[in-house]
Amino acid sequence: MKSLLSAIYSDSRVRYLAIGGGTFLVELAVLFAAQAAGAPGTLAVAISFIIGTALSFLLQKIIAFKDRRFQKKVVFSQALLYAALVVFNFAFTVLAVWLLEQYFPVALIRTVALATTVIWNYYLYKTRIFNKNI
Repeated sequence: MKSLLSAIYSDSRVRYLAIGGGTFLVELAVLFAAQAAGAPGTLAVAISFIIGTALSFLLQKIIAFKDRRFQKKVVFSQALLYAALVVFNFAFTVLAVWLLEQYFPVALIRTVALATTVIWNYYLYKTRIFNKNI
């Protein structure tokens, strides 16, 4: 069992997906907590999104891609690239829904868009954003 867990943990794809799923659960918890504290829905979503995005960045960097570089220049450039990717993913998703909602259910479009962004995010994190050889 220990060797199976070790093998699973050694795969950055598994760590990446586990962190993504865990971060989503944290975002939901923050969303519900903010609403329970009286925050309006838009503020609750904004708070959970910001916390989730920051947490995801740190955990993907440190755990999924084992990037332990914390020099200001490195982290700043990584954070900028990460933020640009978040904005691009958002625009891609909104555009996909806008183009396809007359043909498919919005939830299906969002799910396919999410799966697509998960794939290219992994590639870009591994080869560009958290690549220690660049």
